[in-house]
Amino acid sequence: MENFIVSARKYRPSTFDTVVGQGSITATLKNAIKNKQLAQAYLFCGPRGVGKTTCARIFAKTINCLNLTPELEACNECESCKAFNENRSYNIHELDAASNNSVDDIRQLIDKVRIPPQIGKYSIYIVDEVHMLSTAAFNAFLKTLEEPPAHAKFILATTEKHKILPTILSRCQIFDFNRMKVENIVGHLQNLAKKEGIEADPNGLNVIAQKADGGMRDALSFFDQIVSFSGKKFTYQDVINNLNVLDYEYYFRLVDYFKAGDVVNSLLIFNEILNKGFDAHHFVTGLSQHLRDIMVCRDAATVQLLEVGADIKDRYKKQAQESTLPFLYTALNITNRCDLDYRDSKNKRLLVELMLMQLCNIGGKIVSQTSVNQSVAQPQIQAPAPQQNIQQTPKETIPQATIQTPQQTIPQTATKPATQVVSTAQTQPSATTQPQQNVGQISIRELMQRQKQQAEAQQQKLQEEKAAQAPIQSNECQDFTPEQVELLWKKLAEIYKTKKPRLHAIFASSVPKIKDNYVLEMSLQNSLQIDTINEVKTGFVGYVRKELHNSKIEIVTKVEENNSNSNVVYTDVDKFNFLNSQNNNLGILKTELNLDFV
Repeated sequence: MENFIVSARKYRPSTFDTVVGQGSITATLKNAIKNKQLAQAYLFCGPRGVGKTTCARIFAKTINCLNLTPELEACNECESCKAFNENRSYNIHELDAASNNSVDDIRQLIDKVRIPPQIGKYSIYIVDEVHMLSTAAFNAFLKTLEEPPAHAKFILATTEKHKILPTILSRCQIFDFNRMKVENIVGHLQNLAKKEGIEADPNGLNVIAQKADGGMRDALSFFDQIVSFSGKKFTYQDVINNLNVLDYEYYFRLVDYFKAGDVVNSLLIFNEILNKGFDAHHFVTGLSQHLRDIMVCRDAATVQLLEVGADIKDRYKKQAQESTLPFLYTALNITNRCDLDYRDSKNKRLLVELMLMQLCNIGGKIVSQTSVNQSVAQPQIQAPAPQQNIQQTPKETIPQATIQTPQQTIPQTATKPATQVVSTAQTQPSATTQPQQNVGQISIRELMQRQKQQAEAQQQKLQEEKAAQAPIQSNECQDFTPEQVELLWKKLAEIYKTKKPRLHAIFASSVPKIKDNYVLEMSLQNSLQIDTINEVKTGFVGYVRKELHNSKIEIVTKVEENNSNSNVVYTDVDKFNFLNSQNNNLGILKTELNLDFV
């Protein structure tokens, strides 16, 4: 049985002219060969499967060729080219840095660099996946990479340029490989299919190119997979079935349903997509991409951004002409919001279905095609038999039949923005006759409701603070005695006993003195206590005025003058007695544990 060779290896480019999608890089390398301006080290970086290692091999083969063609390509006839084609060349060395990433591996490579080439001018060392080298290996490679022998050339290849040390980057000429364009991949696959005698649908090849995401190797792998599935002829349907790609047709139908306000069929299509095994998040991103493609088709200047086949491109243009810009802007915003919220959602299916409802309601109404029992707003409520209630105004006749339900009025025909027509004979004052909330504006109304609640809460808080500051609105100014103040302060100490022990201690030990003009002066021990009182002063001043029936009471604080005497020496007993006066639980603890001073 003949050994099968995958297309990625069988049709691997062997000359610069056969490299696909990297024209600027191949032209630069050919000019360097032509002008004999070869650097000592090159770094090829870019995504997977775009030709980095292939270009490195072609470059190595070409600079060692003994008889270059006028197009600066390898001749494939000299001994150096034959040795390279037969994989027996001793001038070209490849190292896989993913498995040879230690310092010892780099030292062995450095030892080989000293040996001059047997055939040709240069010894070329291709280091693939160079970002996998350890830091010590990079450092060991620095000196040789900067000043190699004249016959040594290094070509480094990587998919993760950011992981390479800056000292390595500064010693290399850097070439950034681009992702393959869809049209380049499609053209290459068409040539390959022609060589293999395969009849391939252009739309199917376009799907393969998009699925490859800019990688030619991935595209060739998908191509081999489809050929194995369908043989020498495959269609667009074969490709989407085998690669598990969502058909364009679903998106085209959904957009038509959105514009018609058809929630029922939109939900049924989504259910069909889930039953076929597609991920809901993949569906949301695909729908966003479809709406974006419709958007770019509306203008001739941006239609080139659409990467699809010619037949499908015509359908996009047609649907773009039938869609308005406000509809597309709103739809893209809704799908993008669903995409962002998908990961955090607990009920992901409901989130996507709500997105579909909002998309159907962009036009301002939702149409029920069968009966009121299928209404999206209240699908569980059984509606009575349909009745037509047509109400005419003196200036305008509304030619639109409506169905009355206990929940909402649903128009049967959708020709203009929804206007509810309610018969006065059937309108009831109960809560069930309230207009149904617009599905497309749920989040906005919830936001407005929250803002209203926050404003009411803020207003209530301001009123409470105002009442606390001036609870007495009359001109009542009764006199009070020191005994009443002392009793009130004990009451305040009890109030703060469990909530704020620090305030409890202050109120228990600092009964104010009565001054002129109804001023209560609190003598405190330090500025920290003053700050503590000031934090709650606004609240308890109003309380004191209310309890003493005097709206002119003012409370001031000061620090005791004799408290700052630093010459007083306090014994342990004095300290304990002071603390016990602040909290008598210390004395109880001392008695129960039979403690004494040392």
